[in-house]
Amino acid sequence: MDIITKYFPDLSETQLRQFAALGDLYTEWNAKINVISRKDIGNLYEHHVLHSLGIAQVIRFEPDTKVMDLGTGGGFPGIPLAILFPDTHFHLVDSIGKKVRVATEVASAIGLENVTSSHARAEEIKTKYDFVVSRAVMPLPDLMKIVRKNISPTPHNALPNGLLCLKGGELGSEIAPFKKKAMEWNLSDYFEEEYFKTKKVVFVAV
Repeated sequence: MDIITKYFPDLSETQLRQFAALGDLYTEWNAKINVISRKDIGNLYEHHVLHSLGIAQVIRFEPDTKVMDLGTGGGFPGIPLAILFPDTHFHLVDSIGKKVRVATEVASAIGLENVTSSHARAEEIKTKYDFVVSRAVMPLPDLMKIVRKNISPTPHNALPNGLLCLKGGELGSEIAPFKKKAMEWNLSDYFEEEYFKTKKVVFVAV
């Protein structure tokens, strides 16, 4: 938990309580439904919670922004971002029902009122959002084909509406098709831990 306050020192009492609760909740749920590698659950705050908050280093969502977290798994990056941005609405989507259940139960347990969820494939979601966020394993061009229909054309944040992904490694070939519509940030510029050395936030505008 200290690693969260190290980089986000201005959290409210409610936010501190919500972040602190994630450790026990995910440990308990992960014992029943494996949403995080058993070997990695001890690194929950660094590898999952703080990694999710990497998106907050490149954009601060304005109130009433609508965000879809695609392939949320157990609720990453959506739940940590929903704690940090209580005036932004997050819709968590995953095609695996038991993972959505974990994310839904965790959000409910910590009292997040700005989170909804769907057990669905991305192709089934027709709603418009300002941003789609994802800890993406799918190549950006493939992901963009799926989510383009879900991104509203009307922006009201510092970045245009689009796709924000947490990815790792060399991304030149994935970004190339988008030319000036894509941006990337190295999380090692914001977080000093070794884990973030190759981690990035990538943005693609619609």
